[in-house]
Amino acid sequence: MNLFAVDIGGSSIKYGLYGEDGLRHKGSFKTPETYQLMKEELFRVLTEMKKETEISGAAFSAPGTVDSERGYIGGLSAVSYIHHFNIREDLENFLGVPVTIENDANCAALAELYEGAAQDVNDVLFMVIGSGIGGAVIMDRKLYKGRNLFGGEFGYMLLAENDSLSSLGSPVQMARRYSEETGELVEGSEVFLRAEEGDPIAIKHVESLIDGLARGIFNLSCTFNPDRFVIGGRISRREDLIPRLLERTKWYLAGKGAEGLEVNLVPCAFRSDANLIGAAIHFRESRK
Repeated sequence: MNLFAVDIGGSSIKYGLYGEDGLRHKGSFKTPETYQLMKEELFRVLTEMKKETEISGAAFSAPGTVDSERGYIGGLSAVSYIHHFNIREDLENFLGVPVTIENDANCAALAELYEGAAQDVNDVLFMVIGSGIGGAVIMDRKLYKGRNLFGGEFGYMLLAENDSLSSLGSPVQMARRYSEETGELVEGSEVFLRAEEGDPIAIKHVESLIDGLARGIFNLSCTFNPDRFVIGGRISRREDLIPRLLERTKWYLAGKGAEGLEVNLVPCAFRSDANLIGAAIHFRESRK
């Protein structure tokens, strides 16, 4: 089975051909301004792929509250034109191949579950750390979406009064707070670098970030007690992230008398390809 895998993002549309040899023929184009232009560009890419091999279907990863059974994307995202209609049916008619669609964080989790850092466990929480905090819940090796498809929306969790996990645990929000305090416009990676160089303001904000993430992990550990946490997002590349999160989480566990709760925390295996691989896995598994 060869699949046309597509990841719809706010700045770019990524794609690839997924088959027995994994993901190949990867490419991307800037996210078009209209839905029609996006469809036309996808049709062009798919037509080129069909010249090489037979395509069994198109597997989409998308932002928003994705109802994969109905083919409908609720909520809001940076790509406003993909919401609130039967996009799966429309894409099937336009592209001429069967289509599946799933939430991007869920796709990334499926990639880790079947081919990445969670292949050997049953219950997994997948946390994506970026401009906010997204995620996915895997129970008995199946996605758990919840009644209103909010399963895995960890970022909404309130940690302190009106401060959510997305507010306190996002490196983007950390950089914003640092920039407001110092008057310098910097990114999260620069705040980490300055903290390593001894900048006391940077150290304060990095420690606050680690603390916010650890509190979120503590709460989720006590709620789900999963076999494993898988951490995704660009920040997961930092070698010091997992040890620091574990140390702080264990401090909270000890302080609340929950030392017997083991936290298995690992970085994701896949980076930018996770959504494409997971979208293809979702197509494959939904057709079984």
